[in-house]
Amino acid sequence: MKEPSDLANWVEGVIRDFINTSPENTLKNAANEKAWSDPLVGFSRGDDPLYEDYKKHVGPFHWTPCEIFTQTFPEARVAPGDLTVVSWILPQTEATKADTRKEKEFPPERWARARFYGEEVNTKLRRHVVAALQEKGYRAVAPLLSPQWSRQMSELYGFASNWSERHAAYAAGLGTFGLCDGLITPRGKAVRVGSVVAQIRIPATARPYDDHHAYCLFYTQGACKKCVTRCPVGALSEAGHDKLKCNSHTHGTSSKHIKSLYGFEADACGLCQTKVPCESRIPAKVSGKK
Repeated sequence: MKEPSDLANWVEGVIRDFINTSPENTLKNAANEKAWSDPLVGFSRGDDPLYEDYKKHVGPFHWTPCEIFTQTFPEARVAPGDLTVVSWILPQTEATKADTRKEKEFPPERWARARFYGEEVNTKLRRHVVAALQEKGYRAVAPLLSPQWSRQMSELYGFASNWSERHAAYAAGLGTFGLCDGLITPRGKAVRVGSVVAQIRIPATARPYDDHHAYCLFYTQGACKKCVTRCPVGALSEAGHDKLKCNSHTHGTSSKHIKSLYGFEADACGLCQTKVPCESRIPAKVSGKK
């Protein structure tokens, strides 16, 4: 069997090759443009204490890696430490971000396509990673593709689900959360996220932070708040993210706008992820601010 370092490189290669070379990575527009740029990949251990913390804070319904794995493979006899969570970040393309910066109310066509057709790409990537692992003899499951995956209501956070790919990415050292709840990564906040849980031992990626808001200028310095002014419906404030207002716009007004204008259905907005300091990078600290 390959050494763990080789396994990490191999899994990362499976993901990056799919996004960078597969014809499946497409917005399905006239120019057949790519939906996503070169991805980031990270790993977390199945017994990382963060997953038990999520269960406490988000709700008892939130799966640990071992829970979703044993639900999928009830015959398996595994300990949490036998599992690895593979996480990836799919950055929006420069063309998609440039289009979205110009908008003030609704997402442009490229962003809407990334939300609909781009998420189809992400779904295919999840299946591709699971298949590649299983071909090598490693049992794996993509939690968001499980029939048991569902949306839930958290007492503390409102809309939630029983598996959060952004929280898995945080555990894998790939980013921290901003004022708008988006994940700020080394490729910025204009991203989508994916994950797979596998019975494989890969060393965890180091977390270069110990605060879940470490990359957000508002939480660390009291500065910025650019995402607040970018929101077309006032769903963001210093108090954080009003999920009800956001959901009403994204799944209601904006979804209808996209359907009437572009002819396909997508629950999308994305304005708060662009034209902000964290759009494409971890933002630099503001000089003179502590």
